[in-house]
Amino acid sequence: MLHGRDNERAAIARLVDDARASRGGTLILRGHPGVGKSALVADAVTRSDGMLVLTTQGIESEVPLAFAALHRLLRPILPYSARLPAHQRAALEGALGNEVGAGTDRFLVFVASLSLLAEAAEDTPILCSIDDAHWLDDASAAALLFVARRMQAERIALLFAAREGDVRVFEAEGLPSLDLAGIGPDAAGELLAEVTGSPVSSEVRDRLFVYTGGNPLALVELPTVLSSGQLDGTLRLPSELPLTERVEQVFLDRSRRLPQEAQTLLLVAAADDSLRWSTVRAAATVLGCGTETTDAVERSGLLHAQGSDIGWRHPLVRSAIYQGATSLQRQQAHRALAEVLVATEDADRRAWHLAAASEPPDDDLANALEAAGAHSLDRGGYEAASAALQRAADFTSASGARAQRLAAAATNAWLAGQSSRARHLTTEARLIADDPRLRSDIDRLRGRIEFNDGSLTVGIRILTRAAREVAGHDQQRSLEMFMIASALATFVTGPDTQLDLAELTAGADTDPPRTRLYADLLAGFTHVARNDMSAAAPRLHEALQLGADLTETDLLTNMGIAAFYLGHDEAFQRCFTRLLSQYREAGAVGLVLFALPRLALADLVSGDWSLCAAHATDALQLARSTGQPGLTPMPMAELTMIAALRGDDAYDSLLAEARLVTVGEPVGVLGGLTRDVLLWATGLREASAGQHGSALHHLEQMSHQSLARLAALDRIEAATRVGREDLAKRWADDLEDFARATGAGWASAVVSHARALLGGADETDALFQEALEIHSTIHRPFERARCELAYGEHLRRVRRRVDAREHVRAALRGFEDLGAKLWAERAVQELRASGETARKRDPATATDLTPQELQVARFVSRGLSNRDVAAQLFLSPRTIDFHLRNVFAKAGVSSRGELARLDLG
Repeated sequence: MLHGRDNERAAIARLVDDARASRGGTLILRGHPGVGKSALVADAVTRSDGMLVLTTQGIESEVPLAFAALHRLLRPILPYSARLPAHQRAALEGALGNEVGAGTDRFLVFVASLSLLAEAAEDTPILCSIDDAHWLDDASAAALLFVARRMQAERIALLFAAREGDVRVFEAEGLPSLDLAGIGPDAAGELLAEVTGSPVSSEVRDRLFVYTGGNPLALVELPTVLSSGQLDGTLRLPSELPLTERVEQVFLDRSRRLPQEAQTLLLVAAADDSLRWSTVRAAATVLGCGTETTDAVERSGLLHAQGSDIGWRHPLVRSAIYQGATSLQRQQAHRALAEVLVATEDADRRAWHLAAASEPPDDDLANALEAAGAHSLDRGGYEAASAALQRAADFTSASGARAQRLAAAATNAWLAGQSSRARHLTTEARLIADDPRLRSDIDRLRGRIEFNDGSLTVGIRILTRAAREVAGHDQQRSLEMFMIASALATFVTGPDTQLDLAELTAGADTDPPRTRLYADLLAGFTHVARNDMSAAAPRLHEALQLGADLTETDLLTNMGIAAFYLGHDEAFQRCFTRLLSQYREAGAVGLVLFALPRLALADLVSGDWSLCAAHATDALQLARSTGQPGLTPMPMAELTMIAALRGDDAYDSLLAEARLVTVGEPVGVLGGLTRDVLLWATGLREASAGQHGSALHHLEQMSHQSLARLAALDRIEAATRVGREDLAKRWADDLEDFARATGAGWASAVVSHARALLGGADETDALFQEALEIHSTIHRPFERARCELAYGEHLRRVRRRVDAREHVRAALRGFEDLGAKLWAERAVQELRASGETARKRDPATATDLTPQELQVARFVSRGLSNRDVAAQLFLSPRTIDFHLRNVFAKAGVSSRGELARLDLG
């Protein structure tokens, strides 16, 4: 019976009831050792009538084994994997070791785990019980947190228990948690009476309560070391009692009262990570333990059998026994376990036990650990692969092979999102690497780490230096690194980012097309970094033509960047749409997350705001689901920008959150763009409130040349409204030079619009007409609507009210289609001033849907089933069905066919 935990039990009951009602949820129980986390989890299991209970736990010695804890949790429902999409099923089978080489995308394993649980929950609601979450292997923890953050309409409850104050912490930011303190004095008295079965004096009760802080485990264990006289108050309590943080010592003392053979068996069990009785008994036999030893251990109550597995009285028993042994005793236990783990499926466990029992160097053991790393990589366990390769490097005698293993460990750490560890490993590998190609690969990773999670300029320096060093050994490697560095250089300014083209472009005309493409991108980006668009544009245009049919990630990405600098909206969207489609089809969650904010930026600048919001929302949710907070600033800034454009009430909260997530985060390659998007959004909001001086203050701080050009109309309008025609004219001149160099039609239209705002009355009419004529050939709906409105305002001022109405009506239609409420209100007022009343229009379907509903609607309208859409969006079919019902209600349709006929962007 649980004492003093009514509130906690009620919170868990709500979690379970919500899961039964298709409102999936998560709760994390946190507290110090012995506070009752495991007891609450066990209580929840006993009260989960009608639910399927899946259990697992973290095990300290199992941390290097990828997806070990996840395997235990999912094993009972693996038959449901037949319902999963083929690529998810293959990834999950690979991750759990059932299909070699199929699970190399860790995020796809996460998605498959969610899908498998959701499929099983269709038949029966599920409670997942995860104890000792702080000791989960990294891959399992990441997978379960992904599931927790992606659940919506599932019949699934996740209940974690995690220890506070340990060497490992269960990081689960943003998920509901409950911090457990000790129980109260009355509950403590009830617990003591239940444990002792005899009266406990009130004075003793109070003293024990104070000593233990109400820690239930301490209250249960202390009576075992006290006499009945001490408990009933007839004898004094000892002056020293084991307090809460020393409860482990109680278990250790109890184990040391056992015969030596029983202590040995307990240590073997504590060192084992398989939880199999057969393995522990076999290893204990190697160390001289007889068959009767098992009975002695079980009678002690510290260890017991759960079928063919081991069950510990409490997790602290295990850690107390292992930490209480000498290093020699632990080595002997690990060696005995390695000796009995001879089955093929136990090869990785055997290697880790040998590593714990051995001293370097040992090249055979290094090879075994490297093989264990390869097995983890086959399962998508990048953290485990990295740990195995790093340990293999420790046992490697030759410095060259050691450097290779450290470099591979660094790569896998980076893929696992462990950037600080990856940085440390690359530094260690670089110091001993003697092969120039290996050094360049290490530097390429070092540069990538810096430009994503550190200093952009440092990343550029690393890449350019490495490119020069490897040029004499591998020209293609050199060219690729120079191209990446040149692309990065366009995101910053200053002498540190300048590259020397002379050494790189020789022979580019005779190189194969792919190499010529790299050379064109390199040259084009270098000119962009120098703000010489007339020289950059021809090379970047040629690169887009050469790479029209390519699907390689690095090239598609950089062609998308080239299109961004050219102001080529269609190519910008096309490159990242192609990347996103490829990654969604493959279920590559990490790469989808890479493509989404870039595609959202393309949507933003081309006026596809609903799609921008949908892609940015998806990126934000995926970044949070996969535990990558460093990837949240850009999509958050994009959502803030959309809110500013539309005049949404959510703008203030979004801006505050965006500023919060950018403080203290690594700048990285998107840092400058994120800052400028937020400045742009702030300037727009200030301008809409009539604060034109403040608007100009923010807009003038924009530093990225291409983004500043995209905001040119806002900057020029703000400047003219505060009498800074000189500044407005300079920006218009710059945009005109850009339009002439690149042929970007939208830029020419904005230049004509700007000249109309700046020019004399005689030129205004012709300039507005010129701008609108260009707008009729391109897709920039927001700029066109603004041009229509500005022209209408001008016509009304010169008393051509009838002519003005046509343009203001067109502007109003454009703003309403975009959902630009503040601009629409301005158009309504202008139309009223011209003598006409605007008719209210129904909002466009795309702007009425939430971002996630729009994503679901677009996929369904293409003919995809709910299961297919779920696979594309990394959600469950039940969640897709939930959103689709909302789509039907909002759009006023009753079938998928009707939905397909709507304009959804």
